[in-house]
Amino acid sequence: MHLGLYREIVDFIKSHKCRPNFDTVVQKFKDIPKDTLGSICSLEYQKKSRRVFHKHNSLEVMEDYYQRYLDKRNDGNDVLIKLADEVDLSPMPFARIVLERHLHHLNFESEMSNNPRTVISKMLKDTTTIPDPVLAYQIDMCILNDEYCGPVADCIKHSIGEQYEVILKKAVEKHNLSYQDEHQMRLKGYDKTPDIKLEVPIAVDGHVVNWIESKASFGDEYSHQGYLKDQFWSYWNRFGPGMVIYWFGFIDELDSNRDKGILLKDNFPESITKMNPSQLEVT
Repeated sequence: MHLGLYREIVDFIKSHKCRPNFDTVVQKFKDIPKDTLGSICSLEYQKKSRRVFHKHNSLEVMEDYYQRYLDKRNDGNDVLIKLADEVDLSPMPFARIVLERHLHHLNFESEMSNNPRTVISKMLKDTTTIPDPVLAYQIDMCILNDEYCGPVADCIKHSIGEQYEVILKKAVEKHNLSYQDEHQMRLKGYDKTPDIKLEVPIAVDGHVVNWIESKASFGDEYSHQGYLKDQFWSYWNRFGPGMVIYWFGFIDELDSNRDKGILLKDNFPESITKMNPSQLEVT
């Protein structure tokens, strides 16, 4: 995807208050795959959450949100969702704030003294542990209606990631390539490992590939730069040049490190060049 089109999509998403309306985005950009648009929406939500975190997390603001909830808690099961929309925040972060203040007013600090964030996270994953059935049910509604954040969204993202790792392995096996996966490599003591380490390198578009990383997401500039710093260059240092597959596409202009040893693709290439193991130099 060219940078210009990506920026057009992002500008359209930003023109909507709070959570991007996915159906509206799909209608606007009918020629773009839904998975790609969904990933871009999710990434933009994450960026926005980081930008506005301080705005919603001062003690005074959090207490104000909690008092708003108390005033309207009997207005329906979707009261938290409506309040979240009013303050331009997604349902799950708003629910977390309300739950934290609720526990504070119940003098729940002793149970949370060691790690309050962990206690709250556990309650959000199992709402039956929340000591208020009304609030628990309303938080359930937030969990089910927040497609970008929360336990359900996290499970979906994890499942999609696992699914595309399986797709990658099947593609590698289809080409009869010998490989080790990240689990096998960690057993050998490697701390940072790509999803696939090829036993015998291949060539793609004239570039040598020793390893392959699967990303079930869209490759935007922010996430790609983070992956380069935290993962890809580490793989390059250990194993040489490799290939990253952004299954939901990427900004074309980011594929600028081919000559340095990192190749970007949006699927497993059908055309590859296999090396003859007998021609590899043994040192």
